[in-house]
Amino acid sequence: MKADKYQHTSDQELLEQFYADHDNEWLGILLQRYTLLLLGVSMKYLKNEEEAKDSVQQIFLKVIQELQKYKVEYFKSWLYMVAKNHCLMKLREKHGKITAELTDRVTATPGEEMDRQVLLETDHTLELMEAALKELNPEQQQCVTLFYLEKKSYQEVSETTGFSMLQVKSYIQNGKRNLKILIEKKLGKK
Repeated sequence: MKADKYQHTSDQELLEQFYADHDNEWLGILLQRYTLLLLGVSMKYLKNEEEAKDSVQQIFLKVIQELQKYKVEYFKSWLYMVAKNHCLMKLREKHGKITAELTDRVTATPGEEMDRQVLLETDHTLELMEAALKELNPEQQQCVTLFYLEKKSYQEVSETTGFSMLQVKSYIQNGKRNLKILIEKKLGKK
């Protein structure tokens, strides 16, 4: 089996092989290493084994598509974010369907209507934030993602990325400021 032959090959080396010849077999070996991680992340968010298994397959497809377009430096943390975002989108879709069904059946009181509006605005803001995050430069995007979304410390971000502590703090600070500017621009504020 080819995967056994490459068990001592690093993720980065497998990615470089893929980028060199675009043979999806390299990605297969790489993704096989993280199947359990992906299943665990999917189970954590979806709380349903069948949905989690389906999600792992969908994440595999998404990863193959994305890696055709983009060069990824830190595969494991990037893969984790792809999986997490996929699960959150699934939950958002499911929540949206449930909310729509409930809305059709129940007439809301003024207080409940306000709660629903707040939820919709929060959801919209999260979508804007996700889009804005993709517009940051790669260093800021990576540091902001690791620090705020994966809850890593400055030290852990530094160790994961190879950036100095000063660089990490700068990327996070500038990334946070740029995110705010991008979101406000998307909301039409000056």
